[in-house]
Amino acid sequence: MPGAAGAGESTRDLADAGAGPGTHLIGAVVDDFVRETGASGCLVYLLPPGGRVLRLAMLSGVPRQVAAHWTQVPLAARTPATDAVRERCLVWIGCQEEMARHYPQMALALPYPFSAAAAPITTGTTAWGALVVRWPGSHPPALTRHERNAVRTSCRRLGLLLRQAADSGHPLLPGSEPQVLPSLRAHARRPTQEAAAADFAERLPGGCCTLDLDGRITFITNTAADLLGASSAELLDALPRQVLPWLDDPVVEDRYRAVVLSHQPTSFTALRPPDRWLSFHLYPGVSGVSVRIVLASPAPASETSELPLPAPPAAPGRSTAHHHLMHLAATLTEAVGVTDVIDRIADLVPTAFEAQGLALMIAEEGRLRVIGHRGYTAEHMDHFDGAPLASDTPAVRVLTSGVPSFYATFSDLKRAYPPAVLQGGKAAWAFLPLIASGRPVGSLVLAYDRPHPFTPEERAVLTATAGLIAQALDRALLYDATHALAHSLQASLLPQTLPRVPGLDVATYYLPTAHGIDVGGDFYDLIHIGTDLAAAAIGDVQGHNVNAAALMGQVRTAVHATAGAPPGQVLARTNRLLTDLDPGLFTSCLYVQLDLARQRACLATAGHPPPLLRHPDLHTEVLPLTPGLLLGIDPAADYPETEIRLPPGAVLALYTDGLVETPGIDFEDATTDLAAQLAQARSQTLDALAGTLIHHAQRSAPRNDDIALLLIRPQQHRR
Repeated sequence: MPGAAGAGESTRDLADAGAGPGTHLIGAVVDDFVRETGASGCLVYLLPPGGRVLRLAMLSGVPRQVAAHWTQVPLAARTPATDAVRERCLVWIGCQEEMARHYPQMALALPYPFSAAAAPITTGTTAWGALVVRWPGSHPPALTRHERNAVRTSCRRLGLLLRQAADSGHPLLPGSEPQVLPSLRAHARRPTQEAAAADFAERLPGGCCTLDLDGRITFITNTAADLLGASSAELLDALPRQVLPWLDDPVVEDRYRAVVLSHQPTSFTALRPPDRWLSFHLYPGVSGVSVRIVLASPAPASETSELPLPAPPAAPGRSTAHHHLMHLAATLTEAVGVTDVIDRIADLVPTAFEAQGLALMIAEEGRLRVIGHRGYTAEHMDHFDGAPLASDTPAVRVLTSGVPSFYATFSDLKRAYPPAVLQGGKAAWAFLPLIASGRPVGSLVLAYDRPHPFTPEERAVLTATAGLIAQALDRALLYDATHALAHSLQASLLPQTLPRVPGLDVATYYLPTAHGIDVGGDFYDLIHIGTDLAAAAIGDVQGHNVNAAALMGQVRTAVHATAGAPPGQVLARTNRLLTDLDPGLFTSCLYVQLDLARQRACLATAGHPPPLLRHPDLHTEVLPLTPGLLLGIDPAADYPETEIRLPPGAVLALYTDGLVETPGIDFEDATTDLAAQLAQARSQTLDALAGTLIHHAQRSAPRNDDIALLLIRPQQHRR
C-alpha cells in the first residue's frame, strides 16, 4: 500500500563534500566558537540562493532526534533562526519564560531550561543562513559582551567562507541530512586515559554507563549491565528502550532530553520488573551524558508517581512517540497551506511511529486523491490515486465508515479484504480516517516493512493523531481556497498584457509575497497615448487585503482616465478622487510621461520610491525627484514634475518598495545597491535584466512584501 522517499539532490552539498576544505573550515569555526564561549551546542543553517527555507547543514552538541524537528524551516515561520535572518539581528532567548512568550511552539516541544542565541550569516546585503547557539540553563539571563562579539565574529567568518565558495563556482549547499560535527574535546582523550577511566568506573559502587547525544550507550560497566538485567554486548550501541522495554517511558526520555539540553544534572527512579527499583543519576558532558545506576529502596506510592508501573511495551517506543507527537501538535498550528501540512506530516509521523511508508489522501470530487507520500515510488502511488469513493478499498472503507483499521500482517489484510495484492514490499498497515468536525476529509495510511502488532495504546495514539491531522488539513484546504480566490482577484485587476508601443521595449515582473493569504495593492501600467507619446505608472496601495486590491483597481482606472495630461496633473486629479472616496488607505504612485520623439521623460511622484536610470554607457543613478504627498491625504496636494533626458538604450526602472525594503537595512543603502546591480548587468535582454534584479532582491534578504517591477528602454526613434 501507499508512501515514497524524496529524491536526492544532484548538486554538490556539504554531505557530498565530505571533509572538503569548505566543510572543514566551517566545522573549525563552529568548534572554535564552542571552545571560546563554553556553548553546549551549535547549529548552522544555510539559505540556498533564492530559497525561502532555511536548511540545517551542520550541528554540534545537539541530539539528532531533537534537531530532526527543525531540519527545514520556512523563512515565514517564527523561530529564532528565521527571525534573525528576516530582521538581520541577533536574537537572544535567555530563559524558558522568554521562549514560551516569543516561540510557544518550540517551548512546547522543548520544555527544558536552556538559553539560545541566533544570528544571521551575511556578507553585505546577502543572507547566507543563520548560526544558532545553545548554552546550559545555568547561563546568566543576558549575553556577555565577549559572547556577543564571538557570535558576530563567527557569523562574519562563516559568511566569508560561504561567499568565497559561491564566487569560486562551487557553493556549499546543505545536504539531504545535516552533518554532525564531533566535539574536538571529546576526541582529545588518549587510549590509555580511556582504559584508566574504564577501570576506575568498574571500581565504583553501583554501575556506570555513558550515552551519546542521541541516547545510545557507548560505555557500560559490568555492574551496570547486571543491575539492568542484560549483557554488555546487548546494551552497547543500543538505545536503552530497545533492549529494556521497562525503560520505554516518556519520563525517561524527558529526563534524558532535560540533561542534554539544560546541561544540568537530573535523576529519576524506575522499576525493573518484577520488583527491583533502580535510581538513575544523569550528568551532562560535552559529548553526551554520564549515568550512575544504584539500587533504590521501594518508594511509597506518593513518591513513585514520577514513573508509573510500565504497561506492556508499545512499538514504537512510547517515549519517542510522545515527544514527536508533542512537536507535531505544536508545528501543525503554524502550518499554512496544504503543501506545508503535507511536508510536516510526512516528515514527522513516520518517524514518530517508526513506520517505513506513508500515504496521505483527500476526498475530492468523488475520489480519493494521493497528495503526499513517503516510502513508496510515484509509480506505485499512481495505482491508488483517484480511487472512487464508491469503491471497496481499505483506504476508502475507513473514510466512509469513520472506523480505523489495523493489519499486523498481510494475512490479516487479505482476510479483511480478499482482493488485496501484496505490493510495495510492506508487511503491516494502519488505515486511519481523517474526520474534521464530523466531515470526511481523507485517509492516512502508515505502512511497515515487517509484521507489526498494534497494541491498544498505539491504536489510540494513532487514532488521536489522525484527528489532529484532519483538523490541520481541513484548515489548510480552506486556506488554499481563500488564497487562490484572493490572488485571482488581484491578478484580474492587473493588466494581463501591456500595449505595444513602437520604439519602446518594456519588461515587467510581479512577485507576490509567499506569506499569508492577504493580497497586496502593488500595480503597474503602460498607456499608449499617441504616435510618439506613452505613459507608465507604478504604485502601491497601503495594506494587504481585498480592500487594498480593490482600491488598486480604482487608482489604475483614475490614472487611465487622466493619462495624457502632465504627470503632476494626473496625480493631482487621482488624489482628489481618492480623497473624495475616503477609503481609509493611502497610495504611493509614480507617473512618467514618455516623449519618444524628443527623447525626454517627465516624472512626478506621490511618495513612491525613486526610479533608477541606467544611461547607455551603463552609468546608473537614483533619480532625485521631489516627492508629493501620498494619494488620498490632502485634496489640495501639489505634485512637482521633473524632466529628464531618456535616449535610446537607456533603461528606466520603476519598482515598488518590496524590491528594496528589508528589516535592518537602510532604505537608501538598499536602493544604491540595487542601482549597482543594474549597472553591472550587461548585455542582457530586458526580461533577463528584470530577472537579475529580482534574483538579487531574493538573495539579498527574505522579502515580506509584494514586488512589482517595470523596466522601460527606448529604441532608436524612426520617423
